[in-house]
Amino acid sequence: MKKMMLGVSALCMLAFMSCKEDATAKIKSENVAEAAQRDANSGSSAVIEFEEIEHDFGTIQHGTPVETVFRYTNTGTSPLVVSNIQSTCGCTVPSDWTKQVAPGETGEFNVKFDGKGNGMVTKSITMSTNTEKGAETVRIKAMIEGGDSPMQPAVQSGTQSIMQQPVRKSSTQPGHEGHNHD
Repeated sequence: MKKMMLGVSALCMLAFMSCKEDATAKIKSENVAEAAQRDANSGSSAVIEFEEIEHDFGTIQHGTPVETVFRYTNTGTSPLVVSNIQSTCGCTVPSDWTKQVAPGETGEFNVKFDGKGNGMVTKSITMSTNTEKGAETVRIKAMIEGGDSPMQPAVQSGTQSIMQQPVRKSSTQPGHEGHNHD
């Protein structure tokens, strides 16, 4: 057993001794410079500051399209990157955003809202960024008049709402599932 251990040890030492290349010779000076710059910037980040985080369209009539522009400034020390902007629904469409903003510079994006709804309506728009939080949110709101009341279902002529339809009976006997017996 001792001879086997000595043999394995000798093989391991031989394997380690055969690697004669100097690892420091493989290091490229330009990679070291890039890494130093990256490490120096790693403590800094992009910081976004908005002119307003909530835009109020006031009172509008149902179906009246409106739009606004959100402006933001990079108050950090690294470039701000805005990779995506999404809204909570299809009625609010963000577009034309500034994708990269240098420190101290200002960017913007447009938001179009179709003006549909009833009463106070609030929508959120989320920006995917390289800030510390990773996402920033702004909001739009409007008081919409003239839309359908959310408490009363819209009834078209010639149709009945669910509440007005007659109750249908269905069988609970085995083998009769899904059969209606009026």
